[in-house]
Parts: sequence; C-alpha cells; structure tokens
Amino acid sequence: MDESVPQNLSAPSAEKAPMTGKAVAAVRAAAMASLPRRSDVTLLLVARGLRGFGDGFATIVLPAYLAAIGYGSVEIGIFAAASLLGSAVFTLGIGMLAPRFELRHLLLACGLLMAATGVALTGENLLWIVAVGFIGTVNPSSGDVGILIPLEHAMLAHGAADDERTRIFARYSLIGALSAAAGALAAAAPDVLVAAGVGRVAAYKLMFCLYGVLGFFAAALYRRLSSSRAEERQASAPLGPSRFTVYRLAALFSLDSFAGGFVVQSLLALWLFERFGLSLAAASLFFFWTSVLTAMSFPLAGWLGRRIGLINAMVFTHIPSSLCLIAAAFAPSLSLVLGLLLVRAALAQMDVPTRTSYVMAVVTPAERASAASVTAVPRSLASAISPALAGVLFGSAFSSLPLLCCGGLKILYDLLLLYSFRNVRPPEEGGAG
Repeated sequence: MDESVPQNLSAPSAEKAPMTGKAVAAVRAAAMASLPRRSDVTLLLVARGLRGFGDGFATIVLPAYLAAIGYGSVEIGIFAAASLLGSAVFTLGIGMLAPRFELRHLLLACGLLMAATGVALTGENLLWIVAVGFIGTVNPSSGDVGILIPLEHAMLAHGAADDERTRIFARYSLIGALSAAAGALAAAAPDVLVAAGVGRVAAYKLMFCLYGVLGFFAAALYRRLSSSRAEERQASAPLGPSRFTVYRLAALFSLDSFAGGFVVQSLLALWLFERFGLSLAAASLFFFWTSVLTAMSFPLAGWLGRRIGLINAMVFTHIPSSLCLIAAAFAPSLSLVLGLLLVRAALAQMDVPTRTSYVMAVVTPAERASAASVTAVPRSLASAISPALAGVLFGSAFSSLPLLCCGGLKILYDLLLLYSFRNVRPPEEGGAG
C-alpha cells in the first residue's frame, strides 16, 4: 500500500489510464491515514501525562484530607473500594459502548468526568465522597486502573506493528509513571499553602480543584483526536475466537488485582503515616522516587520482553517485588521499610506494558477493545474488594498484615500465570497471533 501511493499520485504514464476524481481522493486518504495516527499517539501520551500527574498527588492527598476531616482507615478503605468498584462498572459499560461509538467521543466524555470529579471531591460528607469515588475517575491505586485505560490501550494498539507494540506501551507506561512522580512531589503543596496562611482542609480542596483542571485539559486533547472512519468503527467486535484465552487471563489478572488492593497507594501512605509518623512532605518525596524507579523500569521491561518473552518478563520481575513487600511487613525501622519498598517499586510494575502488549497480541485486532475491557473489569472488581478488608486489617494488632496478604497472593498469581500461558506466545515470539 505504501509503495503504491506515490506511483498512483505521480503523472499518469501512457500505459496507465488516468484515475477518476474519487479514486484519487481515496488514494490520498489512504496515504494520509498514517499521519493522524502518529499525532493521535502524541495526544494520548500527553493526556496520559496529565492524568498521571493528577493521580500522583491525589492518591497521597486523599487519605490526608479524609483524616483531616475526621475519618479513619476503615472509611478510607471504603472510599478506595467504592472508587475501584465504580471503575469496574463503568469500564464494563465502556466496553459495551466501544464497538458502537468513536473512541474519541468516549475519551472526551471521560475527560470531562475527570474535571467534574475534582470539583466534587471538595465535599466533606462521607456518603457524598464515596459516591464521587464510585462515579468519578479518581484512582486510589495510582496505577493502570480506570475507565480511560482500556480506551487508550485500544487506540494505541490499533495499527501498531507487532515488533513496535510493546515499545509503544512501555512509552505510555513510562510517561504515566514519570508524571505520577511529579504529581507525588506536588502532594507537598498543601504544606506550603498552610505555611502561607491557607487552612489545611482548604489547601487539600485546592489540590482537588487542580485535579479537575487537569481533567479539563485532558478532555481538550481528546477532542483533537482524529475521527474513526466507518470501517474502523465497524471493525471493533465482541469477543469471538479469543474468548477462552481472554477469560483465563481475566481470571488471573483478577487475582493479581485483588492482591494489589491490599496495598493501594492511598492505604500504603496511610500505613506509613500511622505506623512511622511519616509527614506529608516526606511521603510525597518517597512516592516521587517510587514513581521514578517505576518509570525507569518500563523501558527495561520492553527490552526484557523481547529477550526472554512477555510471560517470563512478567513473572520473573514480579516475584522478587512481592518478596520485598513481605519483608517490609517485618522490617523494624522506617529506613529499612522505605528501602524495601523502593526496590519493590523498581520491579513491581515491569509487568504492566508487557501484560498489555500480551493481551493485545493474543487476540484478533477486531477484539482488542473488548479484550481490554473484559480484562480490566474483573481486575477492577477484584481490587475493589480488598481495600475495605485492608482498612480493617491496618487497624488490627498487626497492622502490616495487608502487606503479607498482597505479597503471598501475588506470588501465587505469578506461578499460575507461568503454568497456564508459558506456551501461548504472541506473533513476535513465533506464536500464531
């Protein structure tokens, strides 16, 4: 197709009949089809950066804000659970709508919802805050969970070559992690505002308003995405030949997410606040470095996936990170705990780009939007259960118990994933695709 475009657009030879106006327009449209895709990728990456920055400070400010207005670990766990449950419900709805509507319109709607979420979080009634967590876009885990994720994944994967797919998702994850690191530093802003004479609760609310502004700018970027052509909209389809593979992956990813829900970033920050008396400024600096280490791991994940395979890259980086988390549960000092958690941060998210690339590779192109949704929804549902349990466990005699639950269950997930999919390979590894 690429080689024929310049020939057809050149001056007609004696051996070729001149093309009609419609034919010329069709060829020019085909020749230009790749250009919007590159600009679309850039817009999506910038929007990912804005959202990551917002999530980066929101996950740290949220527990501090809720504690400041009189709520404890149980209420914070309930909020986190409601937020993840809402993500699951709305992601399921997005998965059903994706084959019928342009992804650009769905992304725009979600960006506006993010803007509204920031403003609505300034309320202080617990039922209102929980309702906003359920309906809105706030992400207590600062990870790859949320209604925007499967839409962005499907749009990025569309048209990506097999040998470039993992690299694109690694770049996507890298930008998300770096922006989350910057957001974590911004979480110290309320302390600066308080020193300048602003009330502490008011300072927290200003941060939520900033989150809303970021959502507005993300919506503006989504609005500039190119419209899908009719044949592209019709190409999306519900799960068909890949149904069994996707369902097995969804079940395993759900176990992983259930485990991760015990130590979502908001609850981990609360644990550090209460057990070691960590200040908000110190917590923001710590989570900045965890995000930086996570970001540094993503390019390595893409390289490692190409060398040893996507499944092996997922499993053999994940298990050591879980062992670090288990060790942190028994560590006697803050410095040792922070050190173990930093090592975990450098390893724990290396499976994110490889996992996304793997899912997009083992399904047909028409199933990608549905596969992204089907694997995301059970993960969000599973992760919505454990934060409420963790909120209770953090208040028990052994407050580190959620860390043990998370680490042990994640190791079980890794072993099951390796056993179940070690022989199911993507096209670039010699699989059938």
